[in-house]
Amino acid sequence: MLCPRPLPPKETPALFVATAAKGAVFLKSNTQKLAVNAMLAALCAVLGYVSLDLGNIKITFESFPVTLGALLFGPMDGGLIAFVGTLIYQLLRYGLSVTTLLWVLPIVVCGLLVGGISAKAKYALTRTQMLLTVMVGELVITLLNTGVLYIDSKIFGYYSFSFIFGTLLLRLGICLVKGFVFGLVMSPLTETIRKSRKMQNS
Repeated sequence: MLCPRPLPPKETPALFVATAAKGAVFLKSNTQKLAVNAMLAALCAVLGYVSLDLGNIKITFESFPVTLGALLFGPMDGGLIAFVGTLIYQLLRYGLSVTTLLWVLPIVVCGLLVGGISAKAKYALTRTQMLLTVMVGELVITLLNTGVLYIDSKIFGYYSFSFIFGTLLLRLGICLVKGFVFGLVMSPLTETIRKSRKMQNS
């Protein structure tokens, strides 16, 4: 009597796949990619919603998941995470206005910029390069937010030079400190994610 040949064990699909492009991390399917982007966008929305507003000084960590997604997956994902996450929290916290999309723009530019730099380096930025990239991203957000604040103040009639530009140096200092801390965290975090996925696929 012939015994049936046992079926090979099923492989558990890994969420991330480390590819030949040095440190690049890609997703096996569009569904999985959308799921990860959605989680990062949701985190962005939550962090933005619970931010601390002190007049024209805003302390928030909403750019963290955007920068992480951009460093791992590139500019399109970074921009998408930023757009969805920031739009959700803007609508929940401030409602819809003629300048809503303008307030979304700075984070989106950050995601595109950081993701573009990471992709150009084949997702293999050194610690110093990653630190500088994250700090530049935070600097861009602050400068663009200042421009949007100026436009918003002109439209809604609360413009004051001291209100818009009086605390610019302080806000730049805060963003650089935040960028420095984020940059220090991003390097080991992205490396840990990549190594864990390589182990799962080995």
